Amino acid sequence: MKDVHIAITNDDGIESPGLRAAVDAVSDLGRITIVAPTNQQTATGRGLTGHKQSRLDRVDYPGGNLSVEAYHCPCSPAQVVRHAMFTLFRDTKPDILISGINYGENLGNMISCSGTVGAALEASSHGVVALAVSKQTDIASHHNYTSQDWRGAVHFLRKFTKSVLNSELPVDVDLLKIDVPDGADEDTGWQMTRLSRSSYYTKNLDNTSIDTRVCDFKTRIRVVEEELEHDSDIYALAVREQVAVTPLSLDFTSRVDLSTLRDSLDS
Repeated sequence: MKDVHIAITNDDGIESPGLRAAVDAVSDLGRITIVAPTNQQTATGRGLTGHKQSRLDRVDYPGGNLSVEAYHCPCSPAQVVRHAMFTLFRDTKPDILISGINYGENLGNMISCSGTVGAALEASSHGVVALAVSKQTDIASHHNYTSQDWRGAVHFLRKFTKSVLNSELPVDVDLLKIDVPDGADEDTGWQMTRLSRSSYYTKNLDNTSIDTRVCDFKTRIRVVEEELEHDSDIYALAVREQVAVTPLSLDFTSRVDLSTLRDSLDS
Protein backbone atom coordinates (compact mmCIF):
# COMPACT_ATOMS: atom_id res chain seq x y z
CA MET A 1 0.00 0.00 0.00
CA LYS A 2 2.98 2.32 -0.31
CA ASP A 3 1.26 4.28 -3.11
CA VAL A 4 -1.65 5.08 -0.83
CA HIS A 5 -2.00 8.66 0.38
CA ILE A 6 -3.49 9.06 3.87
CA ALA A 7 -4.58 12.41 5.27
CA ILE A 8 -4.92 12.73 9.05
CA THR A 9 -6.65 15.46 11.04
CA ASN A 10 -8.31 15.86 14.44
CA ASP A 11 -10.07 18.41 16.63
CA ASP A 12 -7.65 18.31 19.57
CA GLY A 13 -4.83 20.18 17.82
CA ILE A 14 -1.66 19.21 16.05
CA GLU A 15 0.20 18.47 19.28
CA SER A 16 -2.33 15.91 20.48
CA PRO A 17 -0.98 12.48 21.49
CA GLY A 18 -4.10 11.04 19.88
CA LEU A 19 -2.99 12.42 16.53
CA ARG A 20 0.43 10.90 17.10
CA ALA A 21 -1.23 7.55 17.84
CA ALA A 22 -3.20 7.77 14.59
CA VAL A 23 -0.01 8.43 12.63
CA ASP A 24 1.71 5.48 14.27
CA ALA A 25 -1.27 3.24 13.51
CA VAL A 26 -1.05 3.66 9.74
CA SER A 27 2.57 4.70 9.26
CA ASP A 28 3.39 1.71 7.06
CA LEU A 29 0.21 1.79 4.99
CA GLY A 30 1.08 4.77 2.82
CA ARG A 31 2.26 8.35 2.55
CA ILE A 32 0.91 10.52 5.34
CA THR A 33 -0.08 14.17 5.27
CA ILE A 34 -1.32 15.85 8.44
CA VAL A 35 -3.70 18.81 8.16
CA ALA A 36 -4.76 19.69 11.69
CA PRO A 37 -5.96 22.64 13.74
CA THR A 38 -3.24 24.58 15.50
CA ASN A 39 -4.93 24.18 18.85
CA GLN A 40 -7.89 22.65 20.66
CA GLN A 41 -11.12 22.80 18.63
CA THR A 42 -13.35 20.38 20.50
CA ALA A 43 -17.10 20.67 19.84
CA THR A 44 -16.79 22.90 16.77
CA GLY A 45 -18.83 20.48 14.69
CA ARG A 46 -18.64 21.14 10.96
CA GLY A 47 -18.45 24.87 11.52
CA LEU A 48 -16.16 26.78 9.15
CA THR A 49 -14.63 29.04 11.76
CA GLY A 50 -11.21 30.48 12.45
CA HIS A 51 -8.89 33.29 11.45
CA LYS A 52 -9.73 34.24 7.88
CA GLN A 53 -6.22 35.55 7.24
CA SER A 54 -4.57 32.25 8.17
CA ARG A 55 -3.11 29.63 5.89
CA LEU A 56 -1.69 26.13 6.15
CA ASP A 57 1.71 26.42 7.80
CA ARG A 58 4.24 23.63 7.36
CA VAL A 59 5.66 22.24 10.60
CA ASP A 60 8.31 19.67 11.42
CA TYR A 61 6.56 16.59 12.76
CA PRO A 62 9.02 14.33 14.57
CA GLY A 63 8.33 10.77 13.56
CA GLY A 64 11.48 8.76 13.99
CA ASN A 65 11.98 7.01 10.68
CA LEU A 66 8.62 8.22 9.38
CA SER A 67 8.36 10.71 6.58
CA VAL A 68 5.35 12.80 7.54
CA GLU A 69 4.31 16.01 5.84
CA ALA A 70 2.47 18.12 8.40
CA TYR A 71 0.52 21.37 8.29
CA HIS A 72 -1.55 23.26 10.81
CA CYS A 73 -3.98 26.16 10.69
CA PRO A 74 -5.76 28.08 13.51
CA CYS A 75 -9.23 27.14 12.30
CA SER A 76 -11.92 24.58 13.00
CA PRO A 77 -11.22 21.01 11.81
CA ALA A 78 -13.77 21.24 9.00
CA GLN A 79 -12.31 24.56 7.85
CA VAL A 80 -8.79 23.12 7.89
CA VAL A 81 -9.88 20.10 5.85
CA ARG A 82 -11.88 22.25 3.45
CA HIS A 83 -8.97 24.61 2.90
CA ALA A 84 -6.61 21.68 2.34
CA MET A 85 -8.93 20.19 -0.27
CA PHE A 86 -8.82 23.42 -2.29
CA THR A 87 -5.09 24.00 -1.88
CA LEU A 88 -2.83 21.18 -0.74
CA PHE A 89 -5.01 18.45 -2.28
CA ARG A 90 -6.29 20.51 -5.20
CA ASP A 91 -4.86 18.28 -7.91
CA THR A 92 -4.94 14.89 -6.21
CA LYS A 93 -7.19 14.01 -3.32
CA PRO A 94 -5.99 11.62 -0.61
CA ASP A 95 -7.27 8.06 -0.71
CA ILE A 96 -8.67 8.30 2.80
CA LEU A 97 -8.91 10.83 5.61
CA ILE A 98 -8.64 9.79 9.25
CA SER A 99 -10.01 12.16 11.87
CA GLY A 100 -8.71 11.34 15.36
CA ILE A 101 -7.84 9.68 17.54
CA ASN A 102 -10.14 11.88 19.60
CA TYR A 103 -10.03 12.30 23.36
CA GLY A 104 -13.59 11.29 24.22
CA GLU A 105 -16.24 9.13 22.60
CA ASN A 106 -18.70 10.67 20.14
CA LEU A 107 -22.05 8.97 20.56
CA GLY A 108 -25.76 9.52 20.07
CA ASN A 109 -27.73 12.48 18.82
CA MET A 110 -25.07 15.11 19.50
CA ILE A 111 -22.41 13.95 17.06
CA SER A 112 -23.11 16.97 14.86
CA CYS A 113 -21.36 18.95 17.61
CA SER A 114 -18.19 16.89 17.20
CA GLY A 115 -15.23 18.49 15.48
CA THR A 116 -13.88 15.00 14.86
CA VAL A 117 -17.01 13.98 12.97
CA GLY A 118 -17.26 17.41 11.34
CA ALA A 119 -13.83 17.06 9.77
CA ALA A 120 -14.70 13.61 8.44
CA LEU A 121 -17.98 14.88 6.98
CA GLU A 122 -16.13 17.71 5.26
CA ALA A 123 -13.71 15.24 3.66
CA SER A 124 -16.63 13.07 2.55
CA SER A 125 -18.27 16.05 0.87
CA HIS A 126 -15.19 16.27 -1.35
CA GLY A 127 -15.42 12.62 -2.34
CA VAL A 128 -12.82 11.35 0.12
CA VAL A 129 -13.80 8.37 2.25
CA ALA A 130 -13.25 9.09 5.94
CA LEU A 131 -12.99 7.55 9.38
CA ALA A 132 -13.86 9.45 12.56
CA VAL A 133 -12.12 7.61 15.39
CA SER A 134 -12.64 8.37 19.08
CA LYS A 135 -11.45 6.80 22.31
CA GLN A 136 -13.56 6.71 25.45
CA THR A 137 -12.06 8.92 28.15
CA ASP A 138 -13.26 10.76 31.21
CA ILE A 139 -14.72 14.20 30.56
CA ALA A 140 -11.74 15.95 32.17
CA SER A 141 -9.60 14.62 29.29
CA HIS A 142 -11.68 16.28 26.59
CA HIS A 143 -9.67 19.50 26.85
CA ASN A 144 -6.40 18.14 28.21
CA TYR A 145 -3.75 15.88 26.80
CA THR A 146 -4.00 13.29 29.54
CA SER A 147 -2.00 10.08 29.46
CA GLN A 148 -3.88 7.34 27.62
CA ASP A 149 -3.28 3.77 26.54
CA TRP A 150 -3.92 4.15 22.82
CA ARG A 151 -3.22 0.54 21.83
CA GLY A 152 -6.84 -0.56 21.48
CA ALA A 153 -7.83 2.49 19.46
CA VAL A 154 -4.71 2.10 17.32
CA HIS A 155 -5.60 -1.53 16.59
CA PHE A 156 -9.11 -0.74 15.42
CA LEU A 157 -8.12 2.39 13.52
CA ARG A 158 -5.58 0.33 11.61
CA LYS A 159 -8.03 -2.54 11.07
CA PHE A 160 -10.75 -0.39 9.56
CA THR A 161 -8.33 1.76 7.57
CA LYS A 162 -7.04 -1.38 5.85
CA SER A 163 -10.58 -2.65 5.31
CA VAL A 164 -11.73 0.58 3.68
CA LEU A 165 -8.63 0.83 1.50
CA ASN A 166 -9.06 -2.75 0.32
CA SER A 167 -12.75 -2.54 -0.52
CA GLU A 168 -15.09 0.32 -1.37
CA LEU A 169 -17.79 1.25 1.09
CA PRO A 170 -21.36 0.76 -0.14
CA VAL A 171 -23.26 3.61 -1.74
CA ASP A 172 -24.64 6.00 0.91
CA VAL A 173 -21.89 5.13 3.40
CA ASP A 174 -19.69 8.22 3.28
CA LEU A 175 -17.77 7.66 6.50
CA LEU A 176 -17.40 5.31 9.42
CA LYS A 177 -17.66 6.62 12.97
CA ILE A 178 -15.60 4.37 15.23
CA ASP A 179 -15.80 4.64 19.02
CA VAL A 180 -13.42 2.52 21.08
CA PRO A 181 -14.11 1.79 24.76
CA ASP A 182 -11.48 2.51 27.36
CA GLY A 183 -9.45 -0.61 28.04
CA ALA A 184 -10.11 -2.15 24.64
CA ASP A 185 -7.54 -4.50 23.16
CA GLU A 186 -7.24 -6.69 20.08
CA ASP A 187 -9.70 -9.20 21.52
CA THR A 188 -12.44 -6.65 22.18
CA GLY A 189 -15.54 -7.27 20.10
CA TRP A 190 -17.04 -4.78 17.70
CA GLN A 191 -20.47 -4.33 16.21
CA MET A 192 -22.11 -2.39 13.44
CA THR A 193 -24.41 0.13 15.04
CA ARG A 194 -26.93 2.80 14.24
CA LEU A 195 -26.76 6.28 15.68
CA SER A 196 -28.75 6.43 18.89
CA ARG A 197 -31.52 8.99 19.11
CA SER A 198 -30.62 9.46 22.78
CA SER A 199 -28.33 12.08 24.26
CA TYR A 200 -25.10 10.78 25.73
CA TYR A 201 -23.66 14.00 27.13
CA THR A 202 -25.95 16.20 29.21
CA LYS A 203 -25.65 19.43 31.18
CA ASN A 204 -26.53 19.51 34.87
CA LEU A 205 -27.24 22.48 37.12
CA ASP A 206 -29.85 23.03 39.80
CA ASN A 207 -31.82 26.24 40.25
CA THR A 208 -31.14 27.84 36.87
CA SER A 209 -32.31 31.35 36.08
CA ILE A 210 -31.96 33.99 33.37
CA ASP A 211 -28.68 34.98 35.04
CA THR A 212 -27.19 31.49 34.72
CA ARG A 213 -24.03 31.52 32.63
CA VAL A 214 -23.20 28.94 29.98
CA CYS A 215 -20.04 28.06 31.89
CA ASP A 216 -22.02 27.27 35.03
CA PHE A 217 -23.26 23.99 33.60
CA LYS A 218 -21.25 20.83 34.12
CA THR A 219 -21.15 18.16 31.45
CA ARG A 220 -22.28 14.72 32.55
CA ILE A 221 -22.67 11.36 30.85
CA ARG A 222 -26.15 9.84 31.01
CA VAL A 223 -26.72 6.19 30.10
CA VAL A 224 -30.11 4.65 30.88
CA GLU A 225 -29.97 1.13 29.47
CA GLU A 226 -33.73 0.59 29.16
CA GLU A 227 -34.06 3.76 27.07
CA LEU A 228 -31.42 2.72 24.55
CA GLU A 229 -31.81 0.96 21.22
CA HIS A 230 -29.90 -2.32 21.49
CA ASP A 231 -28.36 -1.83 18.06
CA SER A 232 -27.14 1.69 18.82
CA ASP A 233 -23.69 3.15 19.26
CA ILE A 234 -24.33 4.14 22.88
CA TYR A 235 -25.52 0.64 23.81
CA ALA A 236 -22.57 -1.03 22.12
CA LEU A 237 -19.92 1.06 23.86
CA ALA A 238 -21.49 1.98 27.20
CA VAL A 239 -23.40 -1.22 27.95
CA ARG A 240 -21.67 -4.01 26.00
CA GLU A 241 -18.22 -2.37 26.19
CA GLN A 242 -17.61 -3.11 22.52
CA VAL A 243 -16.29 -0.99 19.69
CA ALA A 244 -19.17 0.82 17.98
CA VAL A 245 -18.79 1.18 14.20
CA THR A 246 -21.49 3.46 12.80
CA PRO A 247 -21.88 4.10 9.06
CA LEU A 248 -22.86 7.70 8.36
CA SER A 249 -24.19 9.40 5.25
CA LEU A 250 -24.01 12.93 3.96
CA ASP A 251 -27.68 12.54 3.11
CA PHE A 252 -29.51 13.79 6.20
CA THR A 253 -32.93 13.23 4.61
CA SER A 254 -35.43 11.60 6.92
CA ARG A 255 -36.22 7.98 6.08
CA VAL A 256 -39.88 8.61 5.30
CA ASP A 257 -42.03 8.10 2.26
CA LEU A 258 -41.81 11.56 0.71
CA SER A 259 -45.06 11.35 -1.21
CA THR A 260 -46.97 10.33 1.92
CA LEU A 261 -45.44 13.18 3.87
CA ARG A 262 -46.29 15.63 1.09
CA ASP A 263 -49.90 14.47 1.07
CA SER A 264 -50.14 14.89 4.83
CA LEU A 265 -48.74 18.42 4.63
CA ASP A 266 -51.02 19.31 1.72
CA SER A 267 -54.22 18.20 3.44
